[in-house]
Amino acid sequence: MAVLLEGGCRVAGMRDGKPAINGTLSVWPLVGRANGASAISLRTLKFAPGLSPALKNLECDEVLYVLSGVANVLIDGFSYPVQAESGIYLRPGAILTVDNPNPEPLVVISSQCPEPLAEANTLPPKTASQSAERPLLQRPPIVRLADRKAVPTADRWYRVLVDDEVGSKQVTQFVGSIPPGRAPDHFHNYEEVLVILRGSGRMWAGETNAPIGSGSCIYLPKGQVHCVENTGADELRLLGVFYPAGSPSVRYEVGNPSNSPVAPN
Repeated sequence: MAVLLEGGCRVAGMRDGKPAINGTLSVWPLVGRANGASAISLRTLKFAPGLSPALKNLECDEVLYVLSGVANVLIDGFSYPVQAESGIYLRPGAILTVDNPNPEPLVVISSQCPEPLAEANTLPPKTASQSAERPLLQRPPIVRLADRKAVPTADRWYRVLVDDEVGSKQVTQFVGSIPPGRAPDHFHNYEEVLVILRGSGRMWAGETNAPIGSGSCIYLPKGQVHCVENTGADELRLLGVFYPAGSPSVRYEVGNPSNSPVAPN
C-alpha cells in the first residue's frame, strides 16, 4: 500500500493495486496525474511469454528499464534484443511490441514524460516495418547499463542511460549508487521518480519518512526537500527518471545561501 509523505512525496510497491491485463501484458499504474504528479508517470509492465499487444506511445517521450527477463522488443517493427539492466527510449509516436520466447516474463519499468492526457489503446502486434531503414538516431534506442561510463560524485556514482544522445531531449534516465549513510537534505527543479533496485533504507521528505527496499517506487514533486538514506551495510542502487531533462548531479541543498546547485556528497 502506498505511503504519502510531506509535500506529496509517495512511496509504493512496484505491483501495488490490481493490474490491467491485455493478452500477455499486465500493467500496474503507480504514479501519474491521478495521484498527484504534474507531468511524469511510472508504470510496471510485465510481458508474459508470447507476443504482446502493441503499445503506441503518444506525444510524450517514454523511457523504459528492464528489471528482469530476456526478450526481443520491436520498435516500429524493428527488432532489438534486450535483457535486464537495459534502458529503452521510445520517441513520440513509436509503437512497442514485445516478443518473449522464454518461460520467464520480461518485467519493465516505464516512465512517460509528460504523461499523455489521453490513455493510449493497445493495438495488434506490430512485427514488421514498412520501411527497410531503421530510424536515424545518434545511438540505438537500447542502452545497456554495462556499456555506460560511471560518473563519480564524491562517494557516489551514476550512469546515464537515456538522454539527448539517444534522442530524448525531454527526459533523463539514470542508475545511481548510494553508499551507507545519509546525505544532506536537498531538492531539485524537476519532477522525479525513483525505483530501488537493491539495498534498503529510508525515504525522507521533509520531516517525514518511510522504509524502502528493492522494488520500492517513489514519486518526488518538483522542489520537494528530500533525501534517500541507505541504512544497510552495502550499496543502495536506484533507477531515476526526471523531467525536464538535465544532469543527475545537480541538486540544491537546504540552507545554501546562494541557492546554487552543488554536487552530491
